[in-house]
Amino acid sequence: MKIDTEIRHVTKPGANLFLELGFAPEEAERMQVASRKQISDTQLLKQQLMNELSTWIANHHLKQADAAEILMVSRPRVSDVVNKKTAKFTIDTLVEMLSRIGKPVKLVIG
Repeated sequence: MKIDTEIRHVTKPGANLFLELGFAPEEAERMQVASRKQISDTQLLKQQLMNELSTWIANHHLKQADAAEILMVSRPRVSDVVNKKTAKFTIDTLVEMLSRIGKPVKLVIG
């Protein structure tokens, strides 16, 4: 059995994906704005969690290898945290890392 892997369409950068999927223009615009807001909010939350981890590493004068051992991750993962590579982490992973250093995360809504 042959699996179809042919690319039939590529959405251009900056294009409204929802419009291309066939949503009405007003609905597509609303969905794109909501999507961008959600992505922005998620990135901000990840940055805050990473800032907390980076500050802890700096305050304890840890080398990345030592921090990695304590956090139970690889040294490159610590580097990704310190360099704020938000796309490489889920919020869950960052929360778990903070928990391992005795900094439980509390959620406040509003």
